[in-house]
Amino acid sequence: MEQVRTTDKQTRPWRLPAAVAGVSAVVFLLARPHLVDDTFITLAYARNLAFHGHWGLLADATSNSATSPANVLALAALTFVVRDAVFAAGVLYALCQVALVLALRRLGTALPRWFPALTFAALTVNPLLLSSIGLEVALGAAVLGWVTVFAVERRPLVLGLSAGVLALVRLDLLIFAVVLGVSVRSGRAVLGAALVAVPWFAFSWVVLGAAVPDTVVIKTLQGAQRAWGDWTFANGPLFYARTSPWTAVLSFLPLAVVPFALRRSPALRPFALLALGGALYHVSYVLLNVPPYHWYYGPGITAATIFACAWAASSRIATGTVLAVVAASAVAYAAPGLPREFAPLTSNYASTAKYAEIGRDLHVLAGSRVVGSAGEIGVLAYTCDCAIVDVFADRGLLPAAIDARGAGDRWVRAALRVDYAFFDFDVRPRHPDLVLRRLPSPPPDALAHWTLDAPTLGKQELYLVPS
Repeated sequence: MEQVRTTDKQTRPWRLPAAVAGVSAVVFLLARPHLVDDTFITLAYARNLAFHGHWGLLADATSNSATSPANVLALAALTFVVRDAVFAAGVLYALCQVALVLALRRLGTALPRWFPALTFAALTVNPLLLSSIGLEVALGAAVLGWVTVFAVERRPLVLGLSAGVLALVRLDLLIFAVVLGVSVRSGRAVLGAALVAVPWFAFSWVVLGAAVPDTVVIKTLQGAQRAWGDWTFANGPLFYARTSPWTAVLSFLPLAVVPFALRRSPALRPFALLALGGALYHVSYVLLNVPPYHWYYGPGITAATIFACAWAASSRIATGTVLAVVAASAVAYAAPGLPREFAPLTSNYASTAKYAEIGRDLHVLAGSRVVGSAGEIGVLAYTCDCAIVDVFADRGLLPAAIDARGAGDRWVRAALRVDYAFFDFDVRPRHPDLVLRRLPSPPPDALAHWTLDAPTLGKQELYLVPS
């Protein structure tokens, strides 16, 4: 009988990670039909790297528009093993969820044992985070969890190494590492971060033509040119609330607890620092004035949710409120029926299934001809196996974007000159033979036609026409 008890105690620590992995696998299966278009940009990069050793959105051209090098590298490694990039994304999502829960368990020794499980539930059902599966949000959360662990344990070298990984997930996430590492203040932390991050950014700078991904230029230019009209990161929650008010409220509700992070007990200090890091991250994006892509809010919402759950667990009074939000989020997700056609929050012009259908049609219609995209390229590039181009895929279009981004601001222009010091500005754009266009009425020379319909942007007509 004693032997049975000992064995039970030894296996008990693995029950939570095993449960997290199982639940995460089910969640990914539910989310698979509505992975957003930008997810497939990352998956196309991962597939090309895994199967062809090539860094690019298209198989026949180098590009540098993958925002998260770490996400691409991790997905490519898994894709090489499992031979399917979407399946690899599901594996990586489950692994990231487990890694985060293990970090929370290590951080929450002064809190009730159920704190990691409560936080996992709150994060997993958050509508915005559900809508970001396949992007780098889950990977960033997992790495951020361990950065927090090493900061609390005052292990500067390991803290620096994990911060270097965080920089490869998204360079802007270093805001969190700085906030968490202030109390450590060690040169070894800086050295560790440099050992991990500098080799990649040096390679990217020289070989790929820019140290940081081209999306920095592309997305900030969209903000400067008001590509989303009056909608920016600052008022973005209202953009999503127009069509999905309850979903938007449930998504952004955790941000309401951030002011309470200023009044913290010693047991909550690391979680409060996470929340304050999220606030600084949010402010930096407001200042960048970028469009309100929903996954940009992911790190701040993740940090705020972790703090909210730690605060609730420490007081035990607010736990019921967190559980009620979890239940409401699960009901809101399932309400339209499962599996869902669209993510809870989306700004895409069409569903993933519709874009996959168009991609298969383009494979037949375009053949070896070059196709100009109509603004969303991820699913089409992943499914059509053809040359579909825009500024994300064709670096010949990038010089004009760089010039436009640097116009009128000499400091931005100087920074871009350094970042693109090794870029080949003589590269010419690929001339499309065919073009996808969203038009109010059918053009006389249309080769094909599809009707797009999405909750946020409504119904539109897409035509394939000669260039």
